[in-house]
Amino acid sequence: MRARRLALALTAVAALTLGACSGGDDGAGSGGSDGATAGGGSGEKIRIGIKFDQPGLGYQDGSEYTGFDVDVATYVAGKLGYEPDQIEWVQAPSAQRETMLQNGQVDMIFATYSITDKRKEVVAFAGPYFVAGQDLLVAADDDSISGPEDLEGKNLCSVTGSTSAQRIKDEYAAGTNLLEQPGYGECVTALVAGTVDAVTTDDIILAGLASLPANEGKVKVVGNPFSEEKYGVGLPKDNDVCADVNSAIEAMIEDGSWQKALDDNVGASGYEPNDSLNPPTVEACA
Repeated sequence: MRARRLALALTAVAALTLGACSGGDDGAGSGGSDGATAGGGSGEKIRIGIKFDQPGLGYQDGSEYTGFDVDVATYVAGKLGYEPDQIEWVQAPSAQRETMLQNGQVDMIFATYSITDKRKEVVAFAGPYFVAGQDLLVAADDDSISGPEDLEGKNLCSVTGSTSAQRIKDEYAAGTNLLEQPGYGECVTALVAGTVDAVTTDDIILAGLASLPANEGKVKVVGNPFSEEKYGVGLPKDNDVCADVNSAIEAMIEDGSWQKALDDNVGASGYEPNDSLNPPTVEACA
């Protein structure tokens, strides 16, 4: 009888010891992947949502994932205890991001995800890790366009379903002629061909497109943003990792890794972010 009790006690002690080494309660949010926790752990994975089709930000090429969002996510995951091979990259289309967090399909999202009050009703945000603004992409030798007001009577391209081009027509230049394309790649092709005079969306997205080898030296970002978009890290509403993510973003900014990631991914375009907003000031978790 005493031997049986001793065996049970030893089993309980072993279980407690293993629990103490597994990262405790520093979880990566509710509905995480295979028990993903801040602090990582042997064999654990963290699922991170990114865009797969935004060069310079989140881009998939076979089994390789590149871009500023990818680099920031990798750095943050590292601070949470995850090695790069423990990251599972998941495509996060804009319209599905809230649902993916609510359903536990991902632990966090880095996907040009603007922080808004409406979104904060259903998900949480860490960050911001970048502040973007709507801007214009024009031909490299075009000095006639310095802002949206200069598009009167000119041709402007944006993607189907986007409100950014219509905003210019409604608020800045009513005589702008709008051309919609399925993707921004097609818009840039039209710009290089001279079919349109400008392309519009967030400045860093434009910079990523301009940094592609095929576009280098042919196009440029005007550099006069006329909106403010705070890119945050999307998290489940009920999470206990927001403060750790914020600390990681601050560390990335302080040690120079943030600037290096920006330069590596969009520097070839000549783009320089608004230095009054970037690097951003990380906000307190709400």
